[in-house]
Amino acid sequence: MSSSTAVPGQSPIAETAPLSLCAREPRVPADRLVAEMVPPPRFDSVRFATYVPDPNQPSQSEAVTVLSAFAAGLGGAHAGGGGKRSWFGRSKKPSAPAGPRGVYLDGGYGVGKTHLLASLWHATPAEPSLKAFGTFVELTNLVGALGFQQTVRTLSGHRLLCIDEFELDDPGDTVLVSSLLSRLVEAGVALAATSNTLPGKLGEGRFAAADFLREIQGLSAHFRPLRIDGEDYRHRGLPEAPAPFSDARVTRAAYATAGASLDDFPSLLDHLARVHPSRYGALTDGVSVVCLTDVRPVPDQSTALRLVVLADRLYDREVPVLASGLPFDQLFSDEMLNGGYRKKYFRAISRLTALARDAKGLAEQ
Repeated sequence: MSSSTAVPGQSPIAETAPLSLCAREPRVPADRLVAEMVPPPRFDSVRFATYVPDPNQPSQSEAVTVLSAFAAGLGGAHAGGGGKRSWFGRSKKPSAPAGPRGVYLDGGYGVGKTHLLASLWHATPAEPSLKAFGTFVELTNLVGALGFQQTVRTLSGHRLLCIDEFELDDPGDTVLVSSLLSRLVEAGVALAATSNTLPGKLGEGRFAAADFLREIQGLSAHFRPLRIDGEDYRHRGLPEAPAPFSDARVTRAAYATAGASLDDFPSLLDHLARVHPSRYGALTDGVSVVCLTDVRPVPDQSTALRLVVLADRLYDREVPVLASGLPFDQLFSDEMLNGGYRKKYFRAISRLTALARDAKGLAEQ
């Protein structure tokens, strides 16, 4: 609906009222969760050939070589049908598979791990229905929606399962994912994952990881770690992110942009507590740009972790973020940035800063 709207400090504008994320309470059926286990829009067209390794970081070129060979080795019959396959596709006797059935991309945020993981998914010679790609959060949400046994049945026929942002935040996830991946490996599913933490160090600083050493070691045994070094490519050679705009400017841009949403930041944080993280992607369906006013530090760790998930979904879907208030590098307290979830928070800052850069032109129109 169109109306004449007065924006503080500006002349009235006659535009369509923006959407509000706080007014949305999406419901996501289980079949949609399964159907959406593909690389997100940002990574739909990436390939190994489009990855640009930093010449000063040989581990990046090595990763392309190793993953290309890994993908080629996943051709042919499903590994669970009469014999396991090793990394490079040589048939083995069922009783003695050679080495891990998975590859684990370890590295800092912004070195292109998700690009490489999505490229592996695209390069694997199998129909899309035989490959699954999702974040760690999406995988655990799938188990919650389908149940453990149905998830095992659903994924056991796959050639490859790619898990982005692999992290263990609590003991329940540790036991759940350890059991799930063990069952899938037994069924012949190859695994690939990305993380900022080596597999043997998962869970440290977040819960009593030593009490779950058996599960963590079991998870680690499924993967061959592949280290990728480098600086954050999202800001390599790019101009600084724009300073936050005024409330009036953000509001005006929201009213002038088709498909924009407009919410004040504290209210959005409160709303995220009432929406399951598995629905954060659906929360942004059809949104062209997220406009936020009054950005301020997040009040606690639970709120911060929900914001991390939203930042990931916005980044995956290439939704720019236009904001007023504090810059995104002031969202998290020093205590948070030095705690067990610091890598998640730095990733969120990196991604939100990139999305703020994408939105800069909207405020200047």
